[in-house]
Amino acid sequence: MPRLNTISATAALALTVLVYSSGVSAATQVVTSTKPLELLVRAVAGEDVEITTLVPAGASPHTYNMRPSQRRALENADVIFWVGPEMESFLSRLLAGEDFHQRTIMLMQDGDDHPEANHGHQEHASHDDDLQSGTHETAGHDHGEGEDPHIWLDPSLALEMVRTVHGALANMKGANTQALNENLTRFEANLEKTERQVRAKLETAVHDISLFAYHSAFTRFASHYDLPLEGVLTLNPELSPGARHISEVQDKLHKANHPCLLIEPQFNRQWWRSITRGLEVTFSTWDPLATDIQVTADGYNVFQHSIADAVLKCLPENTQH
Repeated sequence: MPRLNTISATAALALTVLVYSSGVSAATQVVTSTKPLELLVRAVAGEDVEITTLVPAGASPHTYNMRPSQRRALENADVIFWVGPEMESFLSRLLAGEDFHQRTIMLMQDGDDHPEANHGHQEHASHDDDLQSGTHETAGHDHGEGEDPHIWLDPSLALEMVRTVHGALANMKGANTQALNENLTRFEANLEKTERQVRAKLETAVHDISLFAYHSAFTRFASHYDLPLEGVLTLNPELSPGARHISEVQDKLHKANHPCLLIEPQFNRQWWRSITRGLEVTFSTWDPLATDIQVTADGYNVFQHSIADAVLKCLPENTQH
C-alpha cells in the first residue's frame, strides 16, 4: 500500500510538470470598474480570463471608496477597463499614475459619444429644463456639462465597447484570437436580435404612459429605443433639491398622463416618496448597474431585457402605486 501511494504521488508530479511545460500559463487578469463592464468583457473573453470588479452590489460608482485588496487587484491586472472620470471619480487619480496608465483603457473619451473612436455624436433625449433646475456641484457626479457617462446603457455604444475590449484582449501575449473573434461575432448577432426583441416589447407600451426617471442614467436607454422621457428628476442623486425644484417636479407629474417614475435601488427612496406624496404616480425599479444579472456571455442581453421589463411594469395593468 505505501508503494502504491508513492507511485501515485510521483505520477501526479510528472503530470503537473507536463501540464506546465505544454505552454499553459496563468490566467489573464482583467479588472473592471463596474458590473456592466464585467458583462461586456465576459461577452468576448474566454474562460481563462479572470475578471475582478471593483464596485460591489448596492454601491454607487460615483461615491465608492476602494478597499486595499482592490488596489492589489489593480496592481496584478493585465488590463483595466473603466468608463472615465465622470463616472468612477474614485479611480481618476490612481489610474493616471505611471503604475497603471499603460494598462488602463478608458471606454469613454471626452466629448465622444462612442468609446475609443470618433464616430460622431448621436442625438440623445433632451432633459426637461424644468426638472433640472438647481445647482449640481458634487464632484464625480456633475453630468450637466459634456456627455452623459452612462454609455453602457445604449446598445450601440456597448457594441463599440465590446469591440474595444476584444481588441485589447486580442493583443495580449498568447491570446486565442480565433476564440475571441468567434465570441465577438456571436455577441454582435445576439445583440442585434435583442434590440429587435426589446423594440417589439416597447413599441406599443410607450403611448399609454408618461415616463419620468429619477436619475439621468436612463436617458441613454430611452434615446436608443425612442422612448419619450418626460423628465429627469435629478442630475445629482447625492444632493437634496430646493423647494422651487420640488414644486416644478410635482407640477409636471400632476399634469402628466399616467406618470411612471423609474427609480434605482442604489439611491435613497425617501426623497422621491416625499416629492410624489398625494400624486397618482406609479413606480418601477430598474438597475443601471445590473446587480442581479448573472455574469455570462449573454449577460448583457439579459440586462437589456430587464430594463425593458421595468418599463413595461409602468403600464396601467401592471402597476402598483
